[in-house]
Amino acid sequence: MGWEGGLNVRGAEPETQAPYAHIVDEDAYAIAVYGVPYRMALGDTDQLKKQATLKREGKKDMKPSRVEVLQKDDGPVIVYLFPRAKEITKDDRKILFDAEIGRLQLGQSFYLEDMVYQGKREL
Repeated sequence: MGWEGGLNVRGAEPETQAPYAHIVDEDAYAIAVYGVPYRMALGDTDQLKKQATLKREGKKDMKPSRVEVLQKDDGPVIVYLFPRAKEITKDDRKILFDAEIGRLQLGQSFYLEDMVYQGKREL
């Protein structure tokens, strides 16, 4: 699972570019989930969308604006896209991603101080 988007995805060379880079734009924060069994990833994207949140301390939870399921040779990649209209700031020191995919319960914390690309904080 990884926080995706920003310059680290858009700046990738075409041959090494993340398989979901074409769906990540400047208006979205993106989280990609790898390693989900095919049978679980084939579910309804509306259901996946309803069962995911980004949590920030003291602020309202963020819901994804859309979810994309990409079929790759090494397995599916589920990409959750959250609107940047609800800005994540440096004061949001920790962000928690929670999601359900079928029977799987996922939770991953992201610490903004660790999210640096080429010397700059990058979301």
